[in-house]
Amino acid sequence: MTESQGSNPSRRTLIGWGGAGLALGAAAAGGAVAMAEAGDDVDPVAAETGGAVEFHGANQAGIATPVQDRLHFAAFDVKTEDREEFVQMLKDWTAAARRMTAGEAVGEGAYGGLAEAPPDDTGEALGLKPSRLTLTIGFGPSLFDRFGLADKRPEALVDLPKFPGDNLDRSRTGGDLCVQACADDPQVAVHAIRNLARIGFGKVAIRWSQLGFGKTSSTTPDAQTPRNLMGFKDGTRNIAGTETDRLKKFVWVGDGDGDAKSSWMTGGSYLVARRIRMNIETWDRTSLQEQEDVFGRDKREGAPVGKAKEHDEPFLKAMKPDAHVRLAHPDSNGGVTILRRGYSFTDGTDGLGRLDAGLFFLAYQRDVRKGFIPLQRRLSAQDALNEYIQHVGSAVFAVPPGVRDAHDWWGRTLFSKEA
Repeated sequence: MTESQGSNPSRRTLIGWGGAGLALGAAAAGGAVAMAEAGDDVDPVAAETGGAVEFHGANQAGIATPVQDRLHFAAFDVKTEDREEFVQMLKDWTAAARRMTAGEAVGEGAYGGLAEAPPDDTGEALGLKPSRLTLTIGFGPSLFDRFGLADKRPEALVDLPKFPGDNLDRSRTGGDLCVQACADDPQVAVHAIRNLARIGFGKVAIRWSQLGFGKTSSTTPDAQTPRNLMGFKDGTRNIAGTETDRLKKFVWVGDGDGDAKSSWMTGGSYLVARRIRMNIETWDRTSLQEQEDVFGRDKREGAPVGKAKEHDEPFLKAMKPDAHVRLAHPDSNGGVTILRRGYSFTDGTDGLGRLDAGLFFLAYQRDVRKGFIPLQRRLSAQDALNEYIQHVGSAVFAVPPGVRDAHDWWGRTLFSKEA
């Protein structure tokens, strides 16, 4: 499998591949081991000490930036029918996001203002470092039924089909828009979502949200790859943030994609979010040999079947026909490649003495019809891993291009006639 390394990383294309884990639906995203190099948006030392990620850029942060340790993801329903009110909220959200990602309080802050009025900031992040907070916004298909946007819905923003084995909870599915908050401090991520929800009160309401932990991929070539909740190394293979050619080919929407109605998406991407429940109690009673056969990698080193090291090129035919890695690999799917950026989760118990745990799967791609959908169709029909997992939540979003400067705002290319 050919690997192409970009020689001039663009801003934010620091590595950090995410996947939280288990490809569960897409372990094959890409052909390169994630490599960490310093881009021009984050000083590597500052990143280690809770520094800030540059908010402005051609692409939104939180996609091709180093994966942080924690996630708070929220999907919102729009409540207002007033287009101007909604656009003003997007501008207010952008201003707040710009400040929070820099480690600053929202507006006039949490104290010192008018005593008779609620403060502009909720205050729980006071004294905390920026913690590499990134905020990424996306628009769901249902948003285009509002505000006269029907002729702006990109053809690539399709409703996901029902896949075999899906057991989707409607209360954890869909949404008019989403915000992905990633940070190394969970309180910083939660603070960001909380304050955006507060600013949007009366205009939007949270439909569902998900907390995540445990980035499951290596952010430097020599670092040990973290493990998912099934105990296996994951994120070994993914698109590297420094691979500008592969990002351009598989992740960023190009000028010629779609027709005029989707031109506002140039520089953006498409996000698929899936809540994947793991039947970990069943998995924990499964023999080691079967566990390794299910993945196609050994549990200790993470090496593919018949190989010695984790990063050795896999020989797919040596794996069982229904092995996850074999089925998800780009060579088995006509080159289908996506960028994974997911997180593990545990949400208490299910009332039957079992942990509600699994993977919150996040995948970015240039076109959902050529990325996640064909890959998941293959996996949902044949993957041996299906015995131990179930997709219980789902959403898809169009993630617009980045905020270029201090005068730009989230969604300007979609909502502004001048754009």
